[in-house]
Amino acid sequence: MPARTASEEGGKLRVAVLADSDTRWKWGALTARRIAPGSTLHAYLLRGRATPTARQLDEVGIRPDDMREVTAAQFLKSVGRDTCDVLVLAVVGGTCQAMLHGLARAWEGAGRRPVVVTGYVGVVYEKMVDGLLLRGGADVVLANSAHDAERFRAAYDGAGADPSAVVETALPFLEGAPYEPDGSRPFTVTFAAQPSVPESRADREYLLRRLVRHAERHPDREVLLKLRSRPGEHTTHIEEHPYQKLAARLGGARPGNLRLVYGNMGEVLDRTDLCVTVSSTAALESMHRGIPTAVLTDFGVREALGNHHFLGSGCLASWDELDGGRRPLADPAWLARHGVAVAEPHRAARERVAALAAAGGLPPLTPHYSMATATSYLPGILARHGLDTAGEPLPGAADEPAGDGALRRAAREMARNAARTAYRQGVQRVAPVVRRWGQL
Repeated sequence: MPARTASEEGGKLRVAVLADSDTRWKWGALTARRIAPGSTLHAYLLRGRATPTARQLDEVGIRPDDMREVTAAQFLKSVGRDTCDVLVLAVVGGTCQAMLHGLARAWEGAGRRPVVVTGYVGVVYEKMVDGLLLRGGADVVLANSAHDAERFRAAYDGAGADPSAVVETALPFLEGAPYEPDGSRPFTVTFAAQPSVPESRADREYLLRRLVRHAERHPDREVLLKLRSRPGEHTTHIEEHPYQKLAARLGGARPGNLRLVYGNMGEVLDRTDLCVTVSSTAALESMHRGIPTAVLTDFGVREALGNHHFLGSGCLASWDELDGGRRPLADPAWLARHGVAVAEPHRAARERVAALAAAGGLPPLTPHYSMATATSYLPGILARHGLDTAGEPLPGAADEPAGDGALRRAAREMARNAARTAYRQGVQRVAPVVRRWGQL
């Protein structure tokens, strides 16, 4: 790495973000803006199943100073050579651990290195310990609330990791003007869909029928089904039964006041009077603004759904109750404990990152897992990202150039779209048939 950084030369901090999906790019870019305001932003999009499309990037609405689509090996080569002050790993846990190993190897012998920050894009309701330990070794692990910070520190302490790496903050996309009813437009109910919750076709068809029923019972209301992605696009989680296709198959005329919408969630919430979801982080965005918010109980309150996170919020409700006119409001004490109504929620993270960036020579990265402590687990994690057990890219892994011309990008986009179509057909059509065969 070059000997001097932008911060040492009196310029802006340089922040790089590695993201593996549209949702994580949104989290990573907004996190960079919160913890290092005024910095330059450099994006690396990890090539894979959920690499964001141009439309998804436009929907997020954050323009980096430069952007490259890379493999893991290309990323490690670039970051090992280029200078940045802060690196945000906005990736899934296994990828984070692999990158920590690769970065530790790439930065061996360097006089200084960037501050490495990671965290979660939303509510942590399953696999908490697994995900946390896979993020172990980063300089800063962001927790989105006081509730999460307590759990994270206890888990790290119990596993022999450094609990001081955990810094309490809040989800970076909790923003927007406080809710005020607007009598100049129809009362608007927005259902925030999720790619994998609920998972079954029957449950998702049930939700569609309830939306139709609500629209029919309240013809004076506008009912919106807010979708995460268009057909053919992937998000962080796999969507086996897209609502668009289910809606087309249900039959019958759709009420004129029920619409399917895309776009930025914040912009949709600008015109929402009641937000409904199973467990989407959109509920937290809605609560932050003071919008009446309902977390559905129709499928039960279960860890598998993630709606158990909202116990005590006062927002658990059923469709029957919503049809009857209920408009739940979140409990202020619950909001404060869960990082939704906190004064200066990003201050501690901003101060920690600034202090580490100014410190100069940080110690070498030490990922939580090693070949001595996770002999069976770690090699598979590294191999999935083209790394050997020393964190070195396997031969040839970084040969393809990361910065391409327009023709190469177009060809790769066509190949990616074809691969996504084949993958989607497997998930949506072949897999259900195989499961049914297995039940015979």
